[in-house]
Order: sequence, then structure tokens, then C-alpha cells
Amino acid sequence: MYRKNVLTSLAAAATLSLLLSACANQAGPTTNDTSGATNKVNIPAVSKIDVPSGAVLPKGDGKATCPATTTLAYAGAQTGPNAQLGINIFNGIQLAINQHNAANPGCQVVFKKFDTEGDPNKATGPVTQVVSEPDTIGVIGLPFSGESKATGNIFEQKGLVHITPSATNPGLTGNGWTTFFRGLGNDAVQGPAAAKFLTGKLGAKKVYLVQDDSDYGIGLGTSTTAALGGALAGSDKVTTGQKDFSAVISKIMNSKADAVFYSGYYAEAAPFDQQLSGKGFTGTFVAPDGVKDDQFIKQAGDASSNAYFTCPCIPGELIPDFASAYKEVSKGVEPGTYSIEGYDAATVLLSGIDAGKQTRADLLSWVKTYDKDGLSKHYKWDAKGELQAPTVYGYKVENAKIVPIGPVGE
Repeated sequence: MYRKNVLTSLAAAATLSLLLSACANQAGPTTNDTSGATNKVNIPAVSKIDVPSGAVLPKGDGKATCPATTTLAYAGAQTGPNAQLGINIFNGIQLAINQHNAANPGCQVVFKKFDTEGDPNKATGPVTQVVSEPDTIGVIGLPFSGESKATGNIFEQKGLVHITPSATNPGLTGNGWTTFFRGLGNDAVQGPAAAKFLTGKLGAKKVYLVQDDSDYGIGLGTSTTAALGGALAGSDKVTTGQKDFSAVISKIMNSKADAVFYSGYYAEAAPFDQQLSGKGFTGTFVAPDGVKDDQFIKQAGDASSNAYFTCPCIPGELIPDFASAYKEVSKGVEPGTYSIEGYDAATVLLSGIDAGKQTRADLLSWVKTYDKDGLSKHYKWDAKGELQAPTVYGYKVENAKIVPIGPVGE
């Protein structure tokens, strides 16, 4: 699953900045007269991104040595209603470890996966198992905010560093943990960006906000609500596993909102959008990273054509060499939401191992002082485990695919 020419071209393709092509921002939204949604707008997709010229890659210098028992782990969803978001991540991790091991015969890092089903009530068991295995010196995960909140103390007690590529609830870094690091911007960044996207580029005058009962949905819903201000037409709550959304849809239709923002995950967002469209809603449906997945399109069907997404993640599918290498691991599937962030998080830990940081304490210290470019962004954490606020990107559904449309909220 590793090819030397892929890695060579990946390094050669890296350029100076991590910005979406400037041309994407030159064209403003225009009315899409062929859309079934009366206020659907047409924001052009982008087809190219650039990555830093000095981006750290998993292969290192090929001279690393480490004990044969050296282990990194993924803890997070492999099964469950929102499993695809976790699968995207561990495929990115697997690619990084494959590339590292192929280039470093003297350091063959073991990779283990632990399934939490994305459920905070079930996550403590797998995480307890992870931290009890002394050969595991670093973890990528957990993907979701609720399970991260439920397990942070377990990692802390064992001094085991873990980098989440996707958990965005702002409160996670306020728990005093020293082992938790967030590999992306939190929802205090994404919420205001989503609000500005809705009322700016999408031209929404009245936005109805619906949030689920997860820590993620609540945190993002709160920050987005505050940022919407007078544009908020109303709000309501739904629950994880809910199937019938008729009551909240009735409120939305009565509010005369021209856009809906859903704060939660795709398992509920898909039937919600489907039912919303079925009741005659012709506005825009906007959702965050927890919904931005091909599974949303598969489950929502034609109703998904009204959807846009926000995400503090970059479109890894637009880095050709990363995308082609990723598809070897994923059996032909393109990189998804947080695939490249999982890859980068694994690379941070692998580079520490290559530098001789091969105990839990040493690898934790390595991450605390890390200051290097990855493919997706610059990685340098503050004392709480937060990165500098990165760009939030917008995406839309076009021809039954999710395509990037450039930075939002700027």
C-alpha cells in the first residue's frame, strides 16, 4: 500500500501556503434558477489547494530505530450510526503508518484500533483498555466531543498523549487536562464562521437553528446562535436517534425561515433534511463537519441537493498525491472529512518516535513543544492544547457529491 513515487511526488507537490485558490473568492453567489430551492445560491467549487513546502511527512529520513513493540492507537468509532467519520480518520492514520514503516525498516510502528461506537457511555471501556497497554505511547482520537469528555481523565491519569482530529466542543480544553490536544479549530471558531456564511454568502435573512443533544451539537449550537443575533428566526432541539422531525419542521415552516442550520451529526441530519424538503421547505440547509459526509447524501437522497456545510478541515481530495495514496488504503474511496487531519496527527506522533521520544512522557513532551507544518495546517499548541484558529471551509452538495467552495466566515 506504499509506493516510493507517491511519497516523492507528495513532497514535491507541497508549496508555500495553505490557502484555497484565490480565484474561488472572486466569484460571488448568484441565484441558481434551475434549483428547486427558491433561495439556493451558486457558489463556485474550487479545484486546487496548496500545502506548505516544509510539511512534515510520515517517512521522515528513513533512519529511525525503535523497539518492535512501539505502538500507536486509534480510539473512536469504527461502528455505530456515525461510524464513517471515524473510518475516515483511521484510514488517514493507517496511511501515515504504512508510509512510515515502508521507509523505516528499523522502526516498524504497530497500529491498534479500539472501537468506541462514538458513544460516550461505551467509550470508557475501550479507552481503559488502550491506556492499560504499556506499549501504546500515543493515541489519535477520540473523534467525537461527547466521548472525548467522558474519557479525558482516563488518558490524563496514565499520562498518555492523544490528539483528536475532529472533536470541536470548546469546553474540552477547559478541563485542565495536559494530555489532550485538538488538531483543528473548535466550535467557538466554527459557529461565528457558519453564521457569517449563512447571512453573507448565502444571503439568508431568517435562520432557524436546530441542535441535537450531544456535547458537540450543544456547543456548536450555542456559539452559532450567539453569532446569528437578529437573523435567528427560532430554535429547537432534537435527540440522538430521533426519526420523526414533524414537530420541529412545523415550527420552521411557520417561522418563514429561508435557511436552516442543523447542529449535530449526519445520522439525524439526513432524515431531518429529507422530511424538511418533503414538507415543501425551499430554503437552504446548512450543517457542520459532523454532517459533512457522503453518508448524509446517501441517506438524505435528492433532498441533500439543498445542503451546504462548514468545517474546520481542508479538502484532502484536492491534494492529488495524498488522495491517490489514501485510496490504496480505503479500497478506492476518496479522502473524507478529517482523513487528512488523522494523517497529520499520526505524523506528529511518528516524527516524535523517529526523534527518539519513545516513552509516554517523552512523546507527550514532544507534542507540547511541537511547531511544524503538516499537510492540512501548522501544528503548534498552546498550554490548553488548542491550535491557533485555522480557517473554516465551506462545502456544498453538487451532483450528489460534496465539493469545496472555499473559506467562509472571513
